[in-house]
Amino acid sequence: MAFLYKHTESRYWYAGFIDLSGKRRNRSTRTTNRKEAQKVADAFEEASRKHRTARQVRQVISEMHKEITGEDLPSLSTADFVTSWLERKAPETSKATQDFYRSATSKFLKFLGDAKDKHIETVTAKQILGFRNMEAKTLAAPTVNHDLKCLRMLFKAARREGLISEDPTEFVDTVRSTERKPVPKRRPFTMDELRKVVENCDQEWKSMTLFGLYTGQRLGDIATIVRSDIDMDRGTFKIITRKTQRLMVIPLAPPLLEFLKEVSLPKDPNDPIHPESHAVLAAGKKTSTLSGRFIRILAAAGLREKKDHNSTGKGRSAQRTSNPLSFHSLRHTATTLLHEAGVPPSVAQALIGHDSEAIHQVYVSVGDTALKQAAASFPRVAPATASQLS
Repeated sequence: MAFLYKHTESRYWYAGFIDLSGKRRNRSTRTTNRKEAQKVADAFEEASRKHRTARQVRQVISEMHKEITGEDLPSLSTADFVTSWLERKAPETSKATQDFYRSATSKFLKFLGDAKDKHIETVTAKQILGFRNMEAKTLAAPTVNHDLKCLRMLFKAARREGLISEDPTEFVDTVRSTERKPVPKRRPFTMDELRKVVENCDQEWKSMTLFGLYTGQRLGDIATIVRSDIDMDRGTFKIITRKTQRLMVIPLAPPLLEFLKEVSLPKDPNDPIHPESHAVLAAGKKTSTLSGRFIRILAAAGLREKKDHNSTGKGRSAQRTSNPLSFHSLRHTATTLLHEAGVPPSVAQALIGHDSEAIHQVYVSVGDTALKQAAASFPRVAPATASQLS
């Protein structure tokens, strides 16, 4: 006789039964009523032992479910479920994450072909494995594994809703690459390199570079600074970091403070300090757009090769050529300069800011005086006045 059990991720009763070949099968009954669930479970077992086709089995169960509950048994194709899942995830995730979900599921549906229009329960582990292996032939391992992670989320949701009883992604492992080239480790700029960078910047990028160097903050945070964030009288500026949503009040290093006194800051407290870069992010574009602009500055300074826009034929997801210098290197540079100046690690961590809670707890007790002394220890790597920087 078929038996019932509860799945930890579903509110419905699940049926366990033995098919004609003696193999145990598990299916959701799509009902929370135990008595009704037992009838559905028995119908599952009867249909499977008569060796009916999947379509016939589903027809029997649909009729039984309708008779018991008065409701039609939910029937979603893989394509339909993907659509509903994406709609459900939209309010919960960022635009970038939504774009990733759409991309990964679109590739999977294309791989399924006509099978995408069949009930989602017909998707097998063999198909998931085939999709993974197909991607592994042309894409970098992290991309393949990222797409697989998306499918796991998709089918986990389907299982939670009782649309499938077995997750086809459960035992499909991630891929490991043995041919990836070593990625160059990021390094700080040298003093000569920093001077070359500043010489090749326009006024806005000079300001952003100096903010990056003398505060160690990330590109996206620097691009979104507005006038009210800067307190010239106290010599500080405040940000709420985009990555961790942490409020930070940071002393302005003397060279940066002198630079800001020479430039024309906006009068409106809500106006951005770096209007062009601010507009890029306000338009919904990614920080990588600004990173690309800084890379062109590095190329003009002779610190990176000029980017070749000709197609390599490898696609967007293929392994990218890495370089040890980028805007984030300014964060490394700031940390290095502070340590070379003998600033205690806890104070340096407080000034630059870190992501882990453990480090956060370290710098909670650091006082304003120590932070100001740390900011004052930065060496002057570029002329301070706007006229000299122009």
